[in-house]
Amino acid sequence: MFVKPIAKKKQANVDHITGDKIPKSFVFARGKLPVSLRQLQMDLRKLMLPYTALKLKEKKRNSLKDFLNVAGPMGVTHFLMLSKTETAPYLRVARTPQGPTLTFKIHEYSLAVDVAQSQLHPRCPQDLFKNAPLIVLSGFGSGEQHLKLTTVMFQNIFPAIDINTVKLSSCQRIVLLNYNKDTKLIDFRHYSIRLQPVGVSRRLRKFVQNHQVPDLRNLQDVSDFVTKAGYGSESEGDDEAATVTLANDLGRVNKASTKSAVKLQEIGPRMTLQLIKIEEGLCSGGIIFSEYGTASEKRQEKNQSNGDDQDDNEDIEENDEDSD
Repeated sequence: MFVKPIAKKKQANVDHITGDKIPKSFVFARGKLPVSLRQLQMDLRKLMLPYTALKLKEKKRNSLKDFLNVAGPMGVTHFLMLSKTETAPYLRVARTPQGPTLTFKIHEYSLAVDVAQSQLHPRCPQDLFKNAPLIVLSGFGSGEQHLKLTTVMFQNIFPAIDINTVKLSSCQRIVLLNYNKDTKLIDFRHYSIRLQPVGVSRRLRKFVQNHQVPDLRNLQDVSDFVTKAGYGSESEGDDEAATVTLANDLGRVNKASTKSAVKLQEIGPRMTLQLIKIEEGLCSGGIIFSEYGTASEKRQEKNQSNGDDQDDNEDIEENDEDSD
């Protein structure tokens, strides 16, 4: 007996609103990784949801060409590759199929589980990863070529949004990259976004959100539940700088034309990165940028140094002749 298989719903390659191609990614390792970096790899896959292969299977014999052959038919546009040397772990971010490739040295990192354990009330609901995160870049506007390339790479690794048509309910996560020009380090952070109505007590907000009947046995009147001091009864997040006026309803608590406070809560992973190298191709090709200088720059410096030494020697010889 033949049973017709149920066709799986294919993931869209083009945004039905903007018409732009949706970027997709593979996150995988190059070489053997310790357990902590393996977990960082899984955290990065989760961060890149929903447009990534969460359960991508890797084998030791897989070459970069193997991933590239699979990437084309699946519409994958970017590779995120983790590796480890004797000195430090590295993250390479590449555009497929022809590059460029950005190589970052990972100075420090914290896993999502570490971030959650450091918080009193960690928040990470399952529907948080149904939509891609927003991307915010800070400190990259110096005009230097390698920073421009870094900006373009990270802007294109996540889907673009149209502020006129985007649904507020889809904006639940944000990835923040902050460049420090003094240390040349990039702080990589991943936050969840939530809104809280301004001027509404915490008790009322929890009551509406939880769909549960409150315990009123020890209260004389319903008004005591609303006005009772303590237990976070004061309204939170009334800072004008952190409030927005909603264009439409969002959930049961945040209503259109009312002010809501924007709250960010870190969900991880967290990394401190340093841009080491930019290559023209996919992990190959000419060096566009190197933190330690390109080969041509080193040759130029060497030739200049040799030229200076030769000039010094000629000056010494002239001085010797004058003394004679």
